[in-house]
Amino acid sequence: MVLWQSEQECMAKKGLRSWVKENWVDIANKRSDGSYPKCGRSGGEKRKNYPKCVPIAKASAMSKGQRAGAVARKQAKSNTGPKPTRAATFAPKRKKMGLGGLV
Repeated sequence: MVLWQSEQECMAKKGLRSWVKENWVDIANKRSDGSYPKCGRSGGEKRKNYPKCVPIAKASAMSKGQRAGAVARKQAKSNTGPKPTRAATFAPKRKKMGLGGLV
């Protein structure tokens, strides 16, 4: 499993156990009161969208557009296998074109 740089830094500071124990929420299924349900589903629970889980601290720090983009990337992945498919929370940064670009 490949971890993004920020997650690696987080685990290096806090450790894997505390990273896993963070309060993970599903940003794809926002409740009517504005809160997010806990990540994961119990029993035969049905939700509108496939879950996109992030820690609550990251979810609150993200803008509305960033959350929508993360959910869209998750929905675009095909979740056909027995394991969930990982989708990037943030879009990869675009490279700037240097001075030697095409004219």
